[in-house]
Formats: sequence, structure tokens, C-alpha cells
Amino acid sequence: MTREPHGLIIGKFYPLHAGHLALIRYAAQHADRITVLVMGSTFETMSLADRQRWVAAETAGLGNVAVLGIRSDAPVEYDTAIAWEAHVASTVAALAAAGAPPVTAVFSSEHYGDEFAARLGARHRVFDTSREAVTVSGTMIRGDLAGQWGQVAASARLDLATRVIVVGAESTGSTTLSRALVGHYRAQGFERMPQVEEFGRQFTYDLHACAVAAAGHDVPMDDLVWLPEHFAEIAARQTALENEAALASPLVIADTDALATELWERRYLGSTSPETHRAGADDLPSRDVYLVTDHVGVPFEQDGWRDGEHVRAAMTSWFVEELTRRGHSWVLLRGPHDERLRYATRLIDELWRRNTAFGQAPWADRTVLAAAAAAVGAAAPVEERSPTRRSRSEASRDQGALQ
Repeated sequence: MTREPHGLIIGKFYPLHAGHLALIRYAAQHADRITVLVMGSTFETMSLADRQRWVAAETAGLGNVAVLGIRSDAPVEYDTAIAWEAHVASTVAALAAAGAPPVTAVFSSEHYGDEFAARLGARHRVFDTSREAVTVSGTMIRGDLAGQWGQVAASARLDLATRVIVVGAESTGSTTLSRALVGHYRAQGFERMPQVEEFGRQFTYDLHACAVAAAGHDVPMDDLVWLPEHFAEIAARQTALENEAALASPLVIADTDALATELWERRYLGSTSPETHRAGADDLPSRDVYLVTDHVGVPFEQDGWRDGEHVRAAMTSWFVEELTRRGHSWVLLRGPHDERLRYATRLIDELWRRNTAFGQAPWADRTVLAAAAAAVGAAAPVEERSPTRRSRSEASRDQGALQ
């Protein structure tokens, strides 16, 4: 098979998924250079910059893939010259702005690729039009994000996951609430949702065990020696656990986080080290909301590991002050557990609905793959057409790559 000097892939990558990556890998194997042009629309809710970043991150190891982006709000009409001219013009402009060489081949899984390639003076290199290699589409993912989460590219999963962080002073019900929330949402269809536990507690157990082994006798908790590097390790590991959960589930409920670790370092050492602060600020993943469990009305239970009841009010204030100062969304939860759970789920349900309401242009098409259409005897891919005229193509919803 002839190796292409310069191949082009265009698409929305809304979001980037396994099918897109299979197409890009195939193209990279058959061309000296590949340009992936991400086309974003005003009507869409995922930013163009994020989609470019996902493609770049997932293809960096290939070595011959460049990623470009352009805003394109041209209506899709496969049977009109004006639409073809509009789409080709934006593509040519994006390539020219980047100083890219002439395109010799368009790589796609779309039937309209023949026409698009011809208008660029290039060949059309077809890949897996039946979607048998990777049975997935953007339509499938947007319609069932929880069920199709594993098909979404890892970099996109880390950004798209809805993250809810439960924090609070000791013995204020934060662990009880986070576990109850995970149980609730597992029963609502998020079966793969991990329980993101507080790593600092396990670290404390291990630190105490080391101190006992070194001393040869029991060591009181107050005599444990805490160092800045301990808190930096706890913060980094807490974020790693949170990200592992985001890769497994599009909804994450975490019991504490790296920002909270900063505050505990301040409590024990009087200040926060640069490494711990970096983990709790610069390296902190985007989160949707913090749930702050209040100490008021919650009896203090000393389990032998806790610092003491006298610090709860101060710690609650620290959480509120720091979350406010950093501009995070937070909600104080006061009252009995059942009421906290009810109030929290009301908020989380709405955050989930907002985050999964993927905007679409009115001329966007829906693709139904063979596996989904087999029950009604349809061929795949099947296009559910919008009112806009389309007589030339059986193209799918995304412009120029696997859905």
C-alpha cells in the first residue's frame, strides 16, 4: 500500500473515543505526516481547546501527528455546493495558517470522504466504515455516558468526569456521607463507581506502625513525627486515587482531597509546604462541588486516631474560608445524615444532568451502529437524518472521523 506524504483527518471528537484513536493510528501507519483537524461548533458544550488537548495527549507517542483546531459553524448539507465550499474553505484555511504542506490523502470512515478528498485534490483512504473494528460512536457515548465510559479516551475521561468532593473536620460525618453517596449512585446505574477513601488515614496507620517498630513499644498518637514530605505524599496519592476513579466512572464521589491535605498540614505543622500546596492547587483536577460536613450537632467519636474535638470548629472554618478564597463551589451540610444525603443527591443529580446535556447543532445527524440497529433489521451505520437536505451521503454525525 502506498505511503502518503501528508494525510488529513477531520472531526468533532465530541468526545474523543476509541474509534477515533483507531482511525488516527491507522493513518499514522500509512503516512509520513498526519494532521488531525478538530472542528468545534458554537452549538457544542465541550470546548475546542479541550478536544485538541485530548487528541494531542493521546497521539503524542505516534510521533508523526499534528493537531490543529478551527471553529466551524457551517451548516452540514451534503447535496449543496455552498455547504461543500464552506467546509472545504475552513479546512484549507486552518492548514494554511499552520503552514501545513498539501494534503495527499484524507483518512476517514465516512462515505462522504470521497467527495471531500476530491475537493482537496487528494485521495480518500477508507478505514472501517462498518465500525466492526471498534463498535462505538459519538452518538452512543453521548446517549449513554455511564454505559460507554470505557470507550472514551482516558484524557477526556479525566476532564469530563463529574467530581464531588466530601470534606470536613474529624468526626463530622464526611466518610459516612461519601460512602452513602457511592452506594446510592451505584444503585442508580453507576455500578463501576469506586469508593475513593481517605488515603491519609491509611498513611497514619502505617506511620504509627513504623514508629512502634522503631521504638519497640506502643507510641502515643501525639508523639508521631509528621514531616512536610508526608503530607505531599498523601496529597499526591489522594489525587491519584481520585483520577483512577474518574477513569472507571463518569461520576466520582471522593472522601477528601489534596486541598484538604493542605489544611491538615497547616494544622499539624503550622504551614503548608510548596509541594503539598502544588498538589492542592496547581495539580488539583477540576471539580464540580465540595460538600462540607458541618460539626454542629454531630457528636464527636474518638476512635483512638482522631486529633480531638477541640479543633473541629476551627477546621470547619478553615475549609469554608479556603474554598471561598480559591473560588470553588461548596455547600455546607448541617443536620442529620438522611437530610444531608437527600440534599446532596438533589444537587449531584442536577450537576450530572448539566454535564451530560451535550449541545448539538440543529443539522447534526445521529449514527446508529449495526449492533444497536440489529434488533430492527437495519444496516449499519444508519443515519437518522435531520430536516436539512442530504442526498449524497450516508455520513454519520461527526464531520470526518469515526463518531
